Amino acid sequence: MSEVKEAVQQAATPQRARVPLGSAVYNAVVEFLYDEAVLLDEIRLEEWGATLATDLVYAAPLRQTRPYAQHESSVIRTMQHYHDNYRSIMGRIMRLTGTKSAWAEDPPSRTHRLVTNVLVYEGESAGEYVVRSNLLVTRSRFNFDDLDLISGERHDVLRRSGETFKLARREIILDQAVLGTPNLAIFL
Repeated sequence: MSEVKEAVQQAATPQRARVPLGSAVYNAVVEFLYDEAVLLDEIRLEEWGATLATDLVYAAPLRQTRPYAQHESSVIRTMQHYHDNYRSIMGRIMRLTGTKSAWAEDPPSRTHRLVTNVLVYEGESAGEYVVRSNLLVTRSRFNFDDLDLISGERHDVLRRSGETFKLARREIILDQAVLGTPNLAIFL
């Protein structure tokens, strides 16, 4: 089981306190997630990279359609759309912003990220929070009239860093077993 999913599952147990909606911590977490969405939508990737912890784990396992009785095993963590760390993410950012070899995103996609249903729990360490949220990304490419929709659930671990947070872990559980987009060259 992934570290992020494990942290989120543990957060839902009585040992972990849920951060109340409307509290200063909850509002700061939501503000961080909204600001992150703006940075990614506006393709301000270097600024987004500065919000990442150096021990980051960033993963998107595959989803497989299963019968109702096997629904719990529909996420396949042994196969992933991507499994990145801080260095590989920063390498992707450098390739997208500093070279002419990122053809999948040149010209860049036009995206909007909608982050909703945010639940925040106390983490294992002081200043660390386990966050579950839903994500809907709309993506438009070239002059095509169709719109890609990417939806899923995110399991994050945020770590307090001064007045804001650093993203330390993210697991994106996509809703689709077959992606309705030609690639995942964007960050979720």
